[in-house]
Amino acid sequence: MTKIAPCVWYDGTAEEAAIFYAATFPDSRVDAIHHAPGDYPNGQLGDVLTVEFTVCGMAFLGLNGGPQFPQTQAVSFLVYTDDQAETDRYWNAIVGNGGAESACGWCKDRWGVNWQITPRVLIEAIGSTDAAIAARAFQAMISMQKIDVAAIEAAIAGSTA
Repeated sequence: MTKIAPCVWYDGTAEEAAIFYAATFPDSRVDAIHHAPGDYPNGQLGDVLTVEFTVCGMAFLGLNGGPQFPQTQAVSFLVYTDDQAETDRYWNAIVGNGGAESACGWCKDRWGVNWQITPRVLIEAIGSTDAAIAARAFQAMISMQKIDVAAIEAAIAGSTA
């Protein structure tokens, strides 16, 4: 067991979400499912209470806590991608499974969890010590929903895709 893991609040769907994440991302799996030992405000004895799962090698705990605390963009999961194919695969899996697109590489899954599907080339460009490269990459990004790697690379080079 790890020393620390994010606990993600779900409204009765932690197991379903964990199964989806395990099928979508590499080095991911459902590690354990724990059932409630008694009735609680949003469930009953025997309901799935918590789900331990791993996404991209990182441990999480899904808690079926009920509808009181919906997800917000104040917390999101950033997934670094190496190319357009990987970016497309994760983005399309999340959005295509009842999720929603947002801006600048952000999307939301069907459970309300926010994701940033971010090519490494974008992170490197925005963090560049060359202010012109950083500015061009940033300007290209802010007009996008899903990140277009070719457009970012063109911005880095100072041209258009």
